[in-house]
Formats: sequence, C-alpha cells, structure tokens
Amino acid sequence: MIEVFNLRKEYGDFTAVEGSRFSVSEGEVFGVIGPNGAGKTTTLKMLSGLIEPTSGTSRVAGYDARDPEMRTKLGFLPEESPLYEDMTPLSYLSFFADLYDVPPETADERIDRTLDRLELDHRDRRLGDMSKGMRRKVAIARSLVNDPAVLVYDEPASGLDPLTTNYIIGFTRDLAASGKTVVFSAHNLFHVESICDRLVVMNEGCIVARGSVEDIREEHGRTEYHVSTSVAVDGAVAENGTYRRVVGSMDAVDETRELAAAAGGEVVDIRTHAPSLEDIFLDLSRDAPDAEERP
Repeated sequence: MIEVFNLRKEYGDFTAVEGSRFSVSEGEVFGVIGPNGAGKTTTLKMLSGLIEPTSGTSRVAGYDARDPEMRTKLGFLPEESPLYEDMTPLSYLSFFADLYDVPPETADERIDRTLDRLELDHRDRRLGDMSKGMRRKVAIARSLVNDPAVLVYDEPASGLDPLTTNYIIGFTRDLAASGKTVVFSAHNLFHVESICDRLVVMNEGCIVARGSVEDIREEHGRTEYHVSTSVAVDGAVAENGTYRRVVGSMDAVDETRELAAAAGGEVVDIRTHAPSLEDIFLDLSRDAPDAEERP
C-alpha cells in the first residue's frame, strides 16, 4: 500500500530526512516516532504529496506521492488543522466533499455516518464555538470524506483531554480494522505502543530502529530479572526482609539460585522488567543515527 525508498529532503545545507526506507501493508497501523526535529512531519508531508522530496521515491495506494491523483486515495490530518470557524461541521464537510467531487447524496450519507461513529453532536453549531476535541473530530471526519484507502495522521490527539484522546486512538484502531492503512505519529509513546503494528524511530533525519514494538524491544532493549532471595548473596541489596539481585540473563538467575542454596536459603521471587518503548526511545534519541541508515 505504501513503499518508500531512499527518501531524502534537504533545505539548503540542512538535511531534514536522509535515506528513509520502509513499507506499509494494507490495513496496518504504522508508527513514525522520534524527538522534535527528527524528520517525522517532513516524512509524512512527503508521503502526502505536500512537500517535494529532494531525491528518492514514495508510492501511496499505487500512485507516486507526487501525482495529484494520489490525493484522491489519501486522507491527511496535520498536527495543526485550523478550520473555517464560521462554518458548521455539516457545511464544512460538505464543502470538502464537493472539492473531492463526491456526489451530494453519497457525501451526506458518508458525513452522517462518520459523525455518528465519532459521536459528534451539535452538527449545526458554528465551528468557532466548539471545543478543541470536537473540532479535532471534525478534522478527522474531513480526512475521511473522500473514503480514502490511506490515512496519514500527524499527532491526531495532540493537546486533547484524556477522554477524547482515548476515543480518537480507539477510533484510529477501528479504521485500520475496517481495512484502512494508517500512518500514525504521536509523542505519547503509550498510544504508539498500544495501536501500532510496526513502527520506525527517527533521529536527526535518519531511521535508527524499525519493526514491531517487540522486535525493537528485543534488538535495542535490555530485559532485567529482579531475583529476591531469603539470604544475602553477592550483588544483592536488602529490601523488605529479602535480598534483591538484578541480573541480565537466565544464566545469572540460575547462578543466583545456586548462591542462595549455598548460603542456606532460596529464591523467593523472580520478576521480569522489560524496557518500555519510552525507555528505548530515549536511549535511541541520545545516540547518533546508525550509519547503515545513511544512503
């Protein structure tokens, strides 16, 4: 559904995106994450045909991303999405449906169905009088008015209250379940971890990690085992009447068990601590980009 090969964007002497390569399958939620200035939004805008790449190619729904026809297959939601405040949700969405040449009867049915799914009431209220969460729902509805195969969402829940945020994250997941392909960027890594099938981590314009959350955790994270014993053993610290030793492998867990037995005690608890996506993200963001990701 999406193919990106050696995508690069330069602004004068500054390289915003350098040699990005990835693919996204139909019905997949694909995350693009990274610190501010990593190249995420530039990448999403190149995918959406809003920015011309300096070099490289990207294909979306069978079209070159620079082909105007591609935009009929795409729904784009930028992080900041000002609306026409004097319009109502219905008039605003009808206006965009007309821009996409959606027949009026089809547009009316599609708009009503989408607003029902988004649980948006007050459809005749002026947009300028609506809450930020309600306006964001209208912007999401706008991205769906042409019934696109591919959705590119840049921070869809940015600045929203937790209840609205959770609703929009769930709605995005439902879109993928219905067959839409979603490229998704967010700073809240809990949401990324809960919604994305696969993702790439960007830093300084380069992709520094890719795969499922579990793939990235296995490759870049370090699982720790917290082993509690009834007696003191080498490397353990006293804690609540037991002794806790932190080790990095099952062999070391077995060694701890042997040390405890030799001291006349036993292992009373073992807990696995896997790194969160946020832990890995922070580590990767502190490191320089991997040279093999450079063209």
